[in-house]
Amino acid sequence: MQFLPIPFLLLTSMTCAQPISAMLDRVPNPYHIQVNDIDKPNEKIKTGADQTDQYLPYLKGKKAGMVINATSIIGTKSSPDSLIALGINVVKIFGPEHGFRGNASDGAKIDDAVDPKTGIPIISLYGKHFKPTKEDLAGIDILIFDIQDVGARFYTYISTLHYVMEACAENNLELMIWDRPNPNGFYVDGPVLNPQFKSFTGMHPVPIVHGMTIAEYAQMINGEGWLTNKAVCKLKIIKLKDYLHSTPYELPIPPSPNLNSSPSILLYPSLCLFEGTVISVGRGTYSPFRIVGSPELKGKYGFNFTPVSIPGMSDEPLHQNKICYGIDLHQYDVNKIRKAGKLNLSWLMELYQAYPLKDQFFKIRGFDRLAGTDQLREQIINQKSEEEIRQSWDPALSQYKVMRNKYLLYR
Repeated sequence: MQFLPIPFLLLTSMTCAQPISAMLDRVPNPYHIQVNDIDKPNEKIKTGADQTDQYLPYLKGKKAGMVINATSIIGTKSSPDSLIALGINVVKIFGPEHGFRGNASDGAKIDDAVDPKTGIPIISLYGKHFKPTKEDLAGIDILIFDIQDVGARFYTYISTLHYVMEACAENNLELMIWDRPNPNGFYVDGPVLNPQFKSFTGMHPVPIVHGMTIAEYAQMINGEGWLTNKAVCKLKIIKLKDYLHSTPYELPIPPSPNLNSSPSILLYPSLCLFEGTVISVGRGTYSPFRIVGSPELKGKYGFNFTPVSIPGMSDEPLHQNKICYGIDLHQYDVNKIRKAGKLNLSWLMELYQAYPLKDQFFKIRGFDRLAGTDQLREQIINQKSEEEIRQSWDPALSQYKVMRNKYLLYR
């Protein structure tokens, strides 16, 4: 069946703290399926942001800067609005990829601005520079980092974290982290990044699925000396309450425009590798990271969809206005990923074999950066088995797990 755009209220414009599934249930669903198909999340978890008693006294009298986006909420309100109402002096906001309000398309460069609601200056960390400058940080006593991550190496918020930590270390500024659960924090898997393939979509020698919260990851950046000149950022962490890495967690707000459902967040670490290929992951539809396909697969698959320009999600998606044929994962039980505790490589291997123009399948530079190595691409081309591919990830993967263990806050 063909998937066409439908009237839709962009989720990233919503500020109410409701689970993604609850929001999507009110939206026309062309597949007529239940969107919430992950295990019921633990409703007792309290984020760092929601534990105001742990940080309000510390912030009183200080000029605070905030590294935040649309996921940054206290209760049901935007965290800067909440802090201001609570008497905290917020003087500057820093926005990562997709912007402070979370409504910029994938990869779109963002300019500095002023928040029309509060009048607070907004500094873009996904425009002219990724790293706050000394001038950007002037007049700030403490910087707060409160962004929802999804636990994948190529999700750029941890790269933003790195540069923010580095800037704080260089300017003797304390960084307070309000920790949030990692929805993919229940497993660790994938090839460990080779420094040769370092980029903004992969800065550190960690596997694709790193299995850490933002605060844990920040401790690892410090502890492993990954900042320039092995600088150390002074951290003050507001930990999660009643959270374990094994705890299912459904995000209250989509972490970015194209991760607009709980299943897409769990599928993302496996499917994002397609971004380094000629296969569409459904950008330009309202089901990104739940469908994959290409016009060249016509006759190989019955399912099809047509990517179109959707401002705020994907302005110029791959294969725009072309019918793509491939795999529909709406009926896939994402709990299989939780039970297996590993990436699903079968879709990537299958579509490579099905694609008729194999020498054009990989966007070599882009794929290798996402994978963190050129070995995975070569293994797929040479038709190595999944078992052989997984064996090649060791000993680096096992060594990473030992290293990770030093920084875990939730056991």
